[in-house]
Amino acid sequence: MPSKLSVWYNKLVDFNVETLFAKRKVPGPPRTVFVNEPLPTDFYDHKHRIKKDHVFSSNQVITSKYTVITFLPRNLLEQFRRVANVFFLAIAILQFFSIFSTVSPGLVILPLIIVLTITALKDGYEDIKRHQSDRAVNYSQVRILRGGDFNNENPMAGKSKTFVRAMVPKFKRSSKRKPTAGDIENLQHGAPPEGIHTEGAPLRQLPTAATEEYGIEHDDGEPVEEVGGLFHHRGASKKPHWKMTIWEDLRVGDMVKIMDDEPLPADILICATSEEENVAYVETKNLDGETNLKSRSACTALTHLNTARACAAKQNAFRVDCDRPDTNLYKLNAAVITSDGHKTAVDSNMVLLRGTVLRNTGWVIGVVLYTGEDTKIVMNSGATPSKRSRVERQMNPQVFINLLLLAAMGVACGIADALLEQHYYPLGAPWLYGDNQSDNNPRINGLITFIYALITFQNIIPISLYISIEGVRTCQALFIYFDKEIVYEKTGQATLARSWNLSDDLGQIEYVFSDKTGTLTQNAMVFRQCTIAGRVYKGDEVHSDITRVGAIAEADEENSADSKVDVRASTPKRSSASSSTEVANPLTAPTVKKAEHVLAHFADSGLAADIAAARQAVSGSAEDQHGRMLNGFWTVLALCHTALVSVDPHSGAIQYKAQSPDEAALVQAAADVGFVFRGRDREVLTLQTPFAHDDKYERYELLNILDFTSARKRMSVIIRKLGDHDEHDGQLYLLSKGADNVIMERLRPGQEAFMRETEDHLMEFASEGLRTLTLAYKAVPEAQYEAWAKRYHEATISLEDREEQIEAVSDEIEHDLSLLGATAIEDRLQDGVPETIADLKEAGIKIWVLTGDKLETAIAIGHSTNLIGREDNIVIIRGGGEGSTPVYVQMLNAVEQFFPDSGILQDEAVGLDENTLPPSQSTRGYPLHRVNTGASSLVGHNNGDRPGGFVLVIDGAALTYALSDEKHKHLLLKLAMQCEGVICCRVSPLQKALVVTLVKEGVGAMTLAIGDGANDVSMIQAADVGVGISGEEGLQAVNSSDYAIAQFRFLKRLLLVHGHWSYARNGNMIVNFFYKNMVCIGVLWWFQIYCAWSSQYVFDYTYLLFWNTFWTIAPVIGIGLFDRIVDDHVLMAMPELYKHSMNHEYFGTKLFLVYVLEAVAQSAVIFFLILYSYMSTSARSDGFDVAQYEFSTSIAISAVMAANLFNGLNTHVWTGWIFFAVALGIVLVWAFTAVYAALAPSLITTFIYGNDHYLFLSPNFWFTILLVTVLSLVPRYIAKAWKLAFAPNDLDRARWLHKLDPSHDFTQDRHGGLAGISVGGGRKSRSLKRAHRPSLFHASRTDMSTGMRSVNRGFDFATEENGVAMQRIQSHLSERHQAAPTKRRRNPSTLMQAFSIRRTLRRKKHDSQSSSSHPHDELIPASPPHSPGHYDDRRLS
Repeated sequence: MPSKLSVWYNKLVDFNVETLFAKRKVPGPPRTVFVNEPLPTDFYDHKHRIKKDHVFSSNQVITSKYTVITFLPRNLLEQFRRVANVFFLAIAILQFFSIFSTVSPGLVILPLIIVLTITALKDGYEDIKRHQSDRAVNYSQVRILRGGDFNNENPMAGKSKTFVRAMVPKFKRSSKRKPTAGDIENLQHGAPPEGIHTEGAPLRQLPTAATEEYGIEHDDGEPVEEVGGLFHHRGASKKPHWKMTIWEDLRVGDMVKIMDDEPLPADILICATSEEENVAYVETKNLDGETNLKSRSACTALTHLNTARACAAKQNAFRVDCDRPDTNLYKLNAAVITSDGHKTAVDSNMVLLRGTVLRNTGWVIGVVLYTGEDTKIVMNSGATPSKRSRVERQMNPQVFINLLLLAAMGVACGIADALLEQHYYPLGAPWLYGDNQSDNNPRINGLITFIYALITFQNIIPISLYISIEGVRTCQALFIYFDKEIVYEKTGQATLARSWNLSDDLGQIEYVFSDKTGTLTQNAMVFRQCTIAGRVYKGDEVHSDITRVGAIAEADEENSADSKVDVRASTPKRSSASSSTEVANPLTAPTVKKAEHVLAHFADSGLAADIAAARQAVSGSAEDQHGRMLNGFWTVLALCHTALVSVDPHSGAIQYKAQSPDEAALVQAAADVGFVFRGRDREVLTLQTPFAHDDKYERYELLNILDFTSARKRMSVIIRKLGDHDEHDGQLYLLSKGADNVIMERLRPGQEAFMRETEDHLMEFASEGLRTLTLAYKAVPEAQYEAWAKRYHEATISLEDREEQIEAVSDEIEHDLSLLGATAIEDRLQDGVPETIADLKEAGIKIWVLTGDKLETAIAIGHSTNLIGREDNIVIIRGGGEGSTPVYVQMLNAVEQFFPDSGILQDEAVGLDENTLPPSQSTRGYPLHRVNTGASSLVGHNNGDRPGGFVLVIDGAALTYALSDEKHKHLLLKLAMQCEGVICCRVSPLQKALVVTLVKEGVGAMTLAIGDGANDVSMIQAADVGVGISGEEGLQAVNSSDYAIAQFRFLKRLLLVHGHWSYARNGNMIVNFFYKNMVCIGVLWWFQIYCAWSSQYVFDYTYLLFWNTFWTIAPVIGIGLFDRIVDDHVLMAMPELYKHSMNHEYFGTKLFLVYVLEAVAQSAVIFFLILYSYMSTSARSDGFDVAQYEFSTSIAISAVMAANLFNGLNTHVWTGWIFFAVALGIVLVWAFTAVYAALAPSLITTFIYGNDHYLFLSPNFWFTILLVTVLSLVPRYIAKAWKLAFAPNDLDRARWLHKLDPSHDFTQDRHGGLAGISVGGGRKSRSLKRAHRPSLFHASRTDMSTGMRSVNRGFDFATEENGVAMQRIQSHLSERHQAAPTKRRRNPSTLMQAFSIRRTLRRKKHDSQSSSSHPHDELIPASPPHSPGHYDDRRLS
């Protein structure tokens, strides 16, 4: 059990100043928002005041720490967390009493005031920048409904006053510059004020075509009527209109209008949009880090509210019943209740969240549901923390140790003085004459001596240390800023240290928590390779923005009249007034433009040649058969998706808009080859192919979409070929794409050779870090489809277990597929990411990736970034619904299967009982004791036993349970500690912060979090060190970060070089600081033996006064600024050297005690040797006794020289600056002694006048100084020499090798290569171990929720599961099926060649050949063209 003292100390150390000042509002109860309705009477109390539960937060968001009122008390509280500051204040107060005064009390307290002032100015400057950023956001503008009958009675809380305008000069506020369109997005929860001009933050009017003068907009086309005359801007318009208002004045219940490319100011329910289907597209990268667009739909009951007049009409009033504010980004339950009492459900797909940006949508009208601190993005962000470095926290116990020493010295002096006075006063001792007063007598003088001893020995707690640390850390921040190696040349962005006091923490990082999108990846895709019918096409990247498609036929009347392609969802109208704007026809666009986040077009000369050969091939030839495979493969890519077609208004080129960049890359690659998806008219798909007859477009009826989910790992569409009433009309096809293992197990028999060849190609793709997708198809008989469609429809309308029924029915038809091939896409990483992660892992740092992406994407990125190695084992923990394997059971089984010898199972805190599982997790089928699932028997041997390490992958749903209580947290932490890396996917911003806090507090490790979006702010604030990416894409996380870098790869140098240097320098500086002060205090202490323990000074007070300011300050400052443990290129070449820093070798209590004991020993050598030397009769030539200030001056000079040279001996590199710093104090003390001793008492009060005459002529003076200085340094010198010769570490060897061969390539010495170097004897024979880069993919993976194991081949497919786009298409299909039952097409027995190469493009065989050809003209063989195999009569033709 911990002692009461330790408990009290821990509480004091853990005290958080934020708890006194942060007013984090507790989420209120469920709310009702009244839109143009009066408040009910129960909202008021008996005094007709609004009840507090119904008062909503204002929309003002403040991320700054201080106000003018709270700055002084809060900053002082933060600074007085340092024990030393409390001590200095107490000592200064004591010296205001005359009995204890040594010099002027004002002079005594001046150093403390300087320290507090410098720190306060630094903190204040940083916070003023935060205030300016906050104001730029809060004073952004938005259109709100005003005029007419509209009235918003929802009560709002008042706004806070920050007084920031008083701190911004007037001339700066008058700046005419308006923020750019991206400023608001960048500043949302954390833009760097250094990067954006925000002084004064002038009001701006968002640039829109419909905005009229004076910020008033009318959207119904009627004339403007205003009070005071036509267009009189001082009057308020009577008719409904949209008025520009600042964000912080936005109220719950306001109707707002958001234009394209504008950020959302609050959480808003969509009423109507500019699009025909009332769909809006938003960019959510500030919330979940994903840059692909998400679709959101309007509430069906409010779609008529599409003008200001409609919104303001009293008959359109309604109310919204909402949940209480919640942190879950993906959950919102609400209901709209209209004036007629009709109730409509509202979910998260109908709400636009603050922090998102409207894209590709002309306008959105909505009602504000949550504002300010109640919005999800703010609830997921934490208050700005006051971070303290680990070194600073470790100094507090050391200061306590010094305080105990000081107290012991004071008590010893007090007791000894009291005993001596009580013994000698009755004997009439002359030095006690007059000690018979009330405040001066033997009974009280012991206490006075104790207090006086505290003042005499106060330098044991050096206040100058804190000033020095602040100065050194400031310079270290400048060193980082001016380091050209971490400047992003493309933008000129330097690495910026925003918090100056955490530089040494960079050298102790044990865990790095990283976001994915924008941090590790560019979220930009390239279609790199594909395998079709056993043939690999590697392709070339075409970086031109626009390329031409295949031959474009003139759109005939049929195409023009019948193919009305809907492109409005991706080519929006800009306002309601422009609804008739002509949109370019995608049917006639001759070019294809790169989709957003797709870096290149795809082209392959071999593929083009094969297509050309197939067009001219003889029917039944090998070229013909391969052409059928090509046709089927690219048709599946062109049709099996949910992408939309838009036409770029500037170039007239087709551009695809998809939910994810990889889906856009797939569709674009098909278009680049010639299979151009021309658009979708509800359920009719239009496709251009190079094999089309007379270059006509092919049309397909979309019957069903079997959606992708992380459990299914595949997506399928069922389509019907639409023709010209010929033999090809009516054939049904199932097109599928998905994970290789899922597709392969659903193939029809007879394709084994083709499967093996495709698997080999998948292995090759995966080893290159590419994301793979496997394609297959099958022809579906009409009768089979009609029976299946009936079962599918019943499943979709089922009220119980709907998802499970849909998945089961979908699985029925997704069998007996014919394999086509596979694709390989590269998710382009940021430069140097794999190398950086590999080097950080080699340095001993554990990397955790926390991302909002789905599980498969996260695993794919883990492979490509080297986080998951070729021989690693992946353990997957999933969260599920009722009936799924409980998360705790999954974690327990993972420990039992993979880490049985770790001791976790023997932990008393680990176990399974009825209280362990949350009520929402069923335990059916899982006995309440540890069991082995036997999963290894399902998939063969060796899975989980690969020689690599383990990587844990856990999704957000599982984290919800794993972080729910201490027992879950304990097991999760134990399991994660056994793994080399952890990937958390589908996590919310708050979960990111909770994971960081779990490791930070549960392990006590130093953590670093790095990200680039507002969704990373909580994580950055929770970590010991937060790093924000301030590159090209955005600056959202920087304002909350401690360091801002432009590229992830700069993190390596920031940690391995600057972090290592800063920690080594600061740690060495601090222990040397304590040492040099202890030498001085030691000399004073030994003198107490000879002055009756009266707390007197042994030498002149000026030597003590200048000890920390002139004599000994320069060497320790030199260590903090210029010492190098080893050179930077060595640290970069050998990441493993970082382990010395990470293991806290440069600073700690043990090292502190060593230096303190050495200082005590050296002070004894200095004092006693000089004392006894001067006690001899030959000390002076004139025979007089030696005065105190003669030998004590020798002590002072010797102590200064010993301390400075000892500090110099502890440096690792002697540069010119170190020579200067070591010599400076020595030169100054000699010069001062000479000048001070020559000053007559008539000029200054002095006790050492004439010392120059007696000292400089005395042999004792010179001999003793030389003797004691050498004797003081000899032990340290011998210890360092012995360590270098007989017990060198890697750092010693690296320094020695660099000295012998400055041009040596240290990359050859990685992985323990330095162990073969003998210091002083050259290099031993050894075999160099080259750096091993783990190959990508092929890792074994075990899904603990299902027990299934498999070999990973890099599968990934990103889409928004159950997203609005998918729901909209499904609803169209459902409506069509209900309105018109599926007709049975004619010729049901005819197996169509819908994807076949037209006969007109092929040369006919001779009659003899034709008669022997396959009667059904087979399209795609089940095996490669040159391999024997069965043919499928149901051709994908």
